[in-house]
Amino acid sequence: MTDKTDIKEKNIMPFVPTRDLVVFPGMTMHFDVGRARSVRSIKNAMGSDGLVFLCAQKDINVEEPEKKDLFKIGTIAVVKQIVKVSGGVYRCLVEGVRKARLVDIYEYEDCYEAMVRRVSNYSRERLSANEQLAVFREVMNAFESYAEYLPKMPQELYNQILGSKSLVSLFEGIAFNVPMPFSDKQALLEAGSVGEKLVALLTILARELEVLRIERDIHQQVHAQIEDNQREYYIREQIKALKGEIGEDDDIDEIAQFNAKIDELPLSEETELKLRAEVRRLSKVGLMSQEGSVIRTYLDTVLGLPWGIMTEETADIAKAQKILDEDHYGLVKVKERILENLAVRQLTPEIKGQIICLVGPPGVGKTSIAKSVARCLDRKFVRVSLGGVKDESDIRGHRKTYVGAMPGRIINAMKLAGTSNPVILLDEIDKMSNDFRGDPSSAMLEVLDSEQNNAFRDHYIEVPFDLSNVLFITTANTLDTVQPPLLDRMEVIELSSYTREEKFHIAKEHLIKKQLKKHGLNGRLVRFNNDAVYRLIDSYTREAGVRKLERSIGSLCRKAAKEIVENEAKRVTFKGSELEKYLGHPKYLDDYYSKEDTVGTVNGLAWTAVGGVIMPLEVMVLDGKGKVELTGSLGDVMKESAKIAVSYCRSVAAKYDINEEFYEKNDIHVHAPEGAVPKDGPSAGVTMITGLISALSGLKVRADVAMTGEITLSGKVLPIGGLREKTMAAYKAGIKTCIIPFANKPDLDEVDDAVKLGLDFVFAKTIEDVLDNALIDDRKGRVPLGLLEKKPVKRGRKLTV
Repeated sequence: MTDKTDIKEKNIMPFVPTRDLVVFPGMTMHFDVGRARSVRSIKNAMGSDGLVFLCAQKDINVEEPEKKDLFKIGTIAVVKQIVKVSGGVYRCLVEGVRKARLVDIYEYEDCYEAMVRRVSNYSRERLSANEQLAVFREVMNAFESYAEYLPKMPQELYNQILGSKSLVSLFEGIAFNVPMPFSDKQALLEAGSVGEKLVALLTILARELEVLRIERDIHQQVHAQIEDNQREYYIREQIKALKGEIGEDDDIDEIAQFNAKIDELPLSEETELKLRAEVRRLSKVGLMSQEGSVIRTYLDTVLGLPWGIMTEETADIAKAQKILDEDHYGLVKVKERILENLAVRQLTPEIKGQIICLVGPPGVGKTSIAKSVARCLDRKFVRVSLGGVKDESDIRGHRKTYVGAMPGRIINAMKLAGTSNPVILLDEIDKMSNDFRGDPSSAMLEVLDSEQNNAFRDHYIEVPFDLSNVLFITTANTLDTVQPPLLDRMEVIELSSYTREEKFHIAKEHLIKKQLKKHGLNGRLVRFNNDAVYRLIDSYTREAGVRKLERSIGSLCRKAAKEIVENEAKRVTFKGSELEKYLGHPKYLDDYYSKEDTVGTVNGLAWTAVGGVIMPLEVMVLDGKGKVELTGSLGDVMKESAKIAVSYCRSVAAKYDINEEFYEKNDIHVHAPEGAVPKDGPSAGVTMITGLISALSGLKVRADVAMTGEITLSGKVLPIGGLREKTMAAYKAGIKTCIIPFANKPDLDEVDDAVKLGLDFVFAKTIEDVLDNALIDDRKGRVPLGLLEKKPVKRGRKLTV
């Protein structure tokens, strides 16, 4: 303990207001400091002579206390140690030295200081010697009684206090160590002599002793009540036994019902033994117990599953064809694949384990196709959403030992279906992820494995359940995030994005009728002209599916309903030229492309996730030193195509009257408009060569020609993908001739009939075939280059359908 004589004669020192804390002189303790001013004050004290004035607040909720918010008496203490713990909080070790009276406080921006007047720790004693002895004995007796109610009090502390020889040691032993409200401790600090402090302490101990006695009485009453409840439970059990003797036991009836259900169901031996064991456990623990309610819920869940219940299916191909055509327009290959599967089921009804995966962009009808398949087979349909599933227990369920346990989504779907052979749609299977709780994709391996799912074990039901009769259909937007073992178990059917013509027919035959009905309208009240539907597709939506198109049609239906109600219009007709009045300015503009025969500008074709687009390329030749500049956010593959184009042009420079030293004396700039849109892929190779030869030779490129194809260094044209979408973009833009690789000729079967009727197709084997049909010499009339050279040009031809 620091000697009192060590305190310098000073009246102003750092000050810390304490909350719910009183420090006595001679007392060493830890406490936390978190307020910024208090932290700075304690640091100031530590940085000087170590002295700080501690005074308690009257209201612990006051954040910035003033003098009126503080008690008048506090303690001067020595700061022994400061340690930063976390969150700007500091733990301080202090030792109380001297009692002091607060005169005034000084608030600065970052700290407190206080003017104090030191007072004696213990004032002059007013009690006589006999009175002091009496108080000493009373306090000692009160502490002994108090200690009887606190069995956790350390024995060393108990012995220390009972061994006190003086009033001061007795007071400090109790006041420093016995827990009591800080207001009581403040009253003890403010008391003058040690006798007055002990009298106040005696009052506090007497009050606390009475509270402890009341608490013990309440505890004894509660304990007695618990014993009474146990006695009541025992009597009730005897009453239940007596009721069982006279046939009035409800529990026995319910257990008999469970046994009867088990007898009725076609269960395997393993499952029956498990359920019989659970019923026996239930009869022992009772239905009203906590464990009994868990067992009863388990039995209700397991016995509620469709054990052996089958829906009679019909695999009628003609009926299925009719349903698919009613529900969906187009999707010819998808329908064909589904009908093939149904045909196999008709020939071999016992076939099991078919898992179909429908892959395609959002909004193309994957979920609705699954519903149509269920209709074709006359089976029940259940949808299970897997998007965002991270926990394996979502698939396999929780073990019933956990509170609130339930079966997984697969078993729950079977219970909802009420049959053992439903069509279950596992929606968004590519959106599953994993974390520390397990990998749901791994759990799906057993569900989708035809060799294992005949005995699928959910963690909750704990018995095998046959899923082999279920027709699982999964959907995904991409296969990149699906695990290879899981993908290997599924038959993948790809759904591509809808073309412009398909969207038009879907809108006319399905969406408009659906939205009119939804908004209480009909075809007599509202009419959509064909040009209005095309305008919606081209200028107000740009998507792979038709969801935005349906929302736009719904918006127009609402506006029509308002016009009919407000203006009493007899009929509302939407025309393409009037859509801006209803929907505002167009959200999407037509593709930019070359509309005039131009040197160095070529109309290429590109594929995007929402369909095909015209991708013009512009080539400019400048005086320079052979530098090739590529702009327009071109990817690595397109940059390589540009290098191939330059090399090929060098090889045929003489043929097209090109300066053979252009690669040394000219700079070449290739640009793809809409520079903010990233572009990549090999199919722009023929476009780059055509544009480069046109710019170098001065020959113009036909504006009514669009092309696509990968090029090799020797000039061969290789096949490309996305032909269906690319040709639709050319048809929509009004292009007359489309040059495509010869190897893509069989892919024209997938192209819309309207596109095949509206375009001339040129099938190119080499780049010469492309150049002969794309380049013209306007000095000799607008004639393709191939005809000027009297070469057998591969003219485009109309395809008959």
